[in-house]
Amino acid sequence: MDGFNLQNFILTMAILVIAITIHEFAHAITADRLGDPTPRSQGRISLFPTDHLDPLGTMMMAISSFFGFGIGWGKPVMTNPGNFRNPRQDSAIVAVAGPISNVLQAIAFALIIRAMGGVDPTTSVGFFLTIGVIVNLSLAFFNLIPIAPLDGHWIMTAILPYEQAMAYRDWMLRYGPLLFLGLIFFGRPILQMIVGQPTFFFARLLLTGL
Repeated sequence: MDGFNLQNFILTMAILVIAITIHEFAHAITADRLGDPTPRSQGRISLFPTDHLDPLGTMMMAISSFFGFGIGWGKPVMTNPGNFRNPRQDSAIVAVAGPISNVLQAIAFALIIRAMGGVDPTTSVGFFLTIGVIVNLSLAFFNLIPIAPLDGHWIMTAILPYEQAMAYRDWMLRYGPLLFLGLIFFGRPILQMIVGQPTFFFARLLLTGL
């Protein structure tokens, strides 16, 4: 493929692995602190990437990085809401912990860039730091989409009135995975609008203050 850059592909994959590992760890440690031992019993209180990577999500990481935009997902952290003191509220907190971890990573990369007085994104260091901002923001917005199995559908289930939440949850359990795959493979214009545009807006905001 014309324009393919092996170094940039490797650096993007590295950022994705780091970002998704921390994202899934954030889910696991939050659930653990809220009283659910399930993630700990399944070995998810870990920062080892192999404990968190999902085969299909990793394949998507590689394919998307090859085409220059970089997105994917990790192995879902299993929880038992019955172990939480406030099951719906605590489930939402666990769900939002992942995207928040990505926002914090993006901020950290941006602060390094600004502390350095800016970087040249055509260099390996500059590209790594810049893509660290962009990939983490894109993962945050991507995971907030309210479609199962993404974090957004758990957040939506927690904030809807109970009856609507249960109907929404049941519909998503049945049709969400198909809708999700359709979005991944055929919904690039939609993803550009709801993930790409806010990602680049907030990336500019973090990097330049504009």
